[in-house]
Amino acid sequence: MTGASAEGQGGDGLRAELEALRRSVDATDRAILEAFAERVRVVRRIGDVKEALGQPVLDPAREAAVVRRAAEAARAAGLDDEAVRDIFWRLVGLSRRTQREERST
Repeated sequence: MTGASAEGQGGDGLRAELEALRRSVDATDRAILEAFAERVRVVRRIGDVKEALGQPVLDPAREAAVVRRAAEAARAAGLDDEAVRDIFWRLVGLSRRTQREERST
């Protein structure tokens, strides 16, 4: 449907729907960021516990398992598992950096 024909067939309603959908995406983005922040808070505590136990920050087997589970969940949800895998490797990297920074302070 072209822009001109959408205008003639309830364009105002479609624009309102678009704005509502965008507000929904914005709210979802805020929820994702809140979840990231919570994950970082938990990761900091994990880093403290690992340090107290004398364990290193790097745990390749655990990191791979986290990414693998995320990819499997993505496939089950009909999402691009490679894109989700990339996002989770970035989260793992953020976690690693956070733990290392905590140890250096």
